[in-house]
Amino acid sequence: MRSFLAFTLALCAVPLAHAQKKNPVTTVVKEILPRQAKNIQAAVETMPADKFSFKPTEPQMTFGHLVSHMIDSNYYLCAKAADIAQPKLEPIKESDKDGLVASLKASFEFCSNSLAKVDDSKLGDTIQAYGGREVPRAWALIALTNDWADHYSAAATYLRLNGLLPPTAQKK
Repeated sequence: MRSFLAFTLALCAVPLAHAQKKNPVTTVVKEILPRQAKNIQAAVETMPADKFSFKPTEPQMTFGHLVSHMIDSNYYLCAKAADIAQPKLEPIKESDKDGLVASLKASFEFCSNSLAKVDDSKLGDTIQAYGGREVPRAWALIALTNDWADHYSAAATYLRLNGLLPPTAQKK
């Protein structure tokens, strides 16, 4: 019976393994997205509304500005990766926690929906990046995953400076 179960599980894994070989880059980015979205959103929700104007030092951005930047980055890079138009957004006050939380969630939903249509076949195509630079489409996916890590790290630092634990440091 065990060998039948092992054989059945192995057969079920074949399509998944084949899909990962066919689209290894986009498959991995799509696997990273839910975890990063959950952690980043939880970090933003953890910060009290009255601390959205907090900035560690004068030259640094406020926490609210950081969240606004995360939103813009998600829309920009996911649109570039999927070769679709970036939606026009109404600006949200950097002190509006509820508005920023809702917009951040919407930006991750946009990424999820956009990236669902992306595969590895066009990663070598040229796109316009910041400043009009021509880069391969793969740049958008790499920049996106780097941004998620960087943004979570920054948010975690802001939380710790306010005596709060970031979501990944909290005991479950």
